[in-house]
Amino acid sequence: MTDGAAQSSSCTMPPRRSLFCKYFATLFVAAVVPLILGAAIEASFGYRDQRRQISAVLQADARAASDRIEAFTDGIRDQLGWMVQLPWSAGDDAQHKIDALRLLQQVPAIVSVSLLDETGTERVFVSRLLLNRTGRGIDMSTDPAVQGARGNKVWYGPVQYQRDSEPYMRVAVAGSLPAAGVAIAEVNLKLIWDVIAAIRIGETGYAIVVDDSGHLIAHPDISRVLRGRASSGSFGRIKHLVGAASGAAVITGERGNPVVALSVQAADLGWTVIAMQPTSEAFASIRAALWRSSILIAFGVLIALALAYWRAHRMSGPIKQLEEGVERIRTGQFEHRIKIFSGDEFQQLALRFNEMASELAISQQKSARIERLKQFLPSQVAELVEHSHELLEAQRREVAVIFGDLRGFTAFSTRNEPDVIMAVMRDYYAAVGAVTTRHEATLIGFDGDGVMLLVNAPVACEQPATQAVRLAIDLQMTVQSLAGRWCDAGHAIGFGVGVAMGPATVGTVGYNGRLDYTAMGAVVNLASRLCNLAKDAQILADPTIAGKVRDSVPLASLGQRNIKGYDQALEVFAVAPAMLPLKPPGSAQRGREKEPQDH
Repeated sequence: MTDGAAQSSSCTMPPRRSLFCKYFATLFVAAVVPLILGAAIEASFGYRDQRRQISAVLQADARAASDRIEAFTDGIRDQLGWMVQLPWSAGDDAQHKIDALRLLQQVPAIVSVSLLDETGTERVFVSRLLLNRTGRGIDMSTDPAVQGARGNKVWYGPVQYQRDSEPYMRVAVAGSLPAAGVAIAEVNLKLIWDVIAAIRIGETGYAIVVDDSGHLIAHPDISRVLRGRASSGSFGRIKHLVGAASGAAVITGERGNPVVALSVQAADLGWTVIAMQPTSEAFASIRAALWRSSILIAFGVLIALALAYWRAHRMSGPIKQLEEGVERIRTGQFEHRIKIFSGDEFQQLALRFNEMASELAISQQKSARIERLKQFLPSQVAELVEHSHELLEAQRREVAVIFGDLRGFTAFSTRNEPDVIMAVMRDYYAAVGAVTTRHEATLIGFDGDGVMLLVNAPVACEQPATQAVRLAIDLQMTVQSLAGRWCDAGHAIGFGVGVAMGPATVGTVGYNGRLDYTAMGAVVNLASRLCNLAKDAQILADPTIAGKVRDSVPLASLGQRNIKGYDQALEVFAVAPAMLPLKPPGSAQRGREKEPQDH
């Protein structure tokens, strides 16, 4: 805990006053609460009853309009059905034309009729606006109306605006027999205006009809319909809002005024009948009751507002301080402290917050040090070193150094793609890291395809030579198992290891912001030279290692060898083959491709 936090904790706190008591006193002083509650309950029940009544009225009127529209379209459907009762035969075109002309006289809403035979070819076309024609005409078998009628017997097309003004819709009916063909009628929907204009909800309420896309089909003001799509934008919004509600909904109407609206779907057509009534008329009785209640409780509300404002102002300051403190802690500013002297739970919370910030600062520093140590030490060793900082200081110590290096890696890297190379290196580094952790050694670093490990520093062990050799054997066996898989994939890669023991200078080196633990001395160079001499699947050791592990690990002398950097030849030892696994297929080839020095 910092000095500021300690000082805050040591301050003598006045007697705590509970937040519950403060709020209880505020609510008690606000004596108007019972009045407000009573008025609110009365208004709530009145509003629900009024809204239920309005919903029933709107539902009935919208359903009546929907039924009349369905009766209108059903009549057209039935009339078209009579046109496709009998199959087509030669010489029937004139009779079908007469039937079509009679249909135009009986149904004023139909503007034109097309009669198609069983092949989808137009045989008769009569219209109020265009020239009539008979005989084989255009092929309409791919027309959506024909396909829809054949699939469902009856097809209602989307609403379209001719000359972007009057709404029209196509209706297609297929005969009960395929040979009877299909009748397609173009219907002027302006005549639905009679249905909608007759609906009156209260003094100012009315109904409209829109299609699936929100385009206006019918409106008491016929001029709105004749404007075509130009006036349909707001009606699409109204349809969406009302459709999303389970019952009557209060929305903004087409004129920008709030209205109560309810929708009913017209079966088969996909149209929506929307009944609306301005809220000013719908809730007039509720509004009058609210005004009366408002006069009675106005004085009490003023008192309650004043007290609530004063208390909220006193609370907002500590809350903002806590919020700012949490944000600063989140960004890593653990030195930030909060000062609140309210004498209640907020002050206690501020003290706990300051204590938490101090503990987080200490924990963050410790975690950063341990994570840094874990880059070259196993987790358990890093924890140990964190509690003994002198282990990382520069010192002279006898250490065992292990060097490992891949054989044939340069040739492999020149012949393969980067993703293949990086996949091999990931497997290799993962295997080295696992072995290092198992034997509690120190990973000094990776140098391309080479690796350097250290035993007996920074943490000492009882038998560093034996531990180093067993680590080298485990490392060789692990990498050789990977080399077998690499060989199966066509990659001739091997692995050699060199182990040496002697005095070295160990400690951390680097610069501000970047430190590494390393070892320096002749023993490091010797281990590297032995690694260069080692063949694939071979572990070479110096005389010091051989003398210390002779009783525990069988070693074979390879005789005197000239070592670069040494004036005299040095006896070199190899771990007996019995301690190592059999070489996988292709190891002889990898041995022949050994490179002088890859790292």
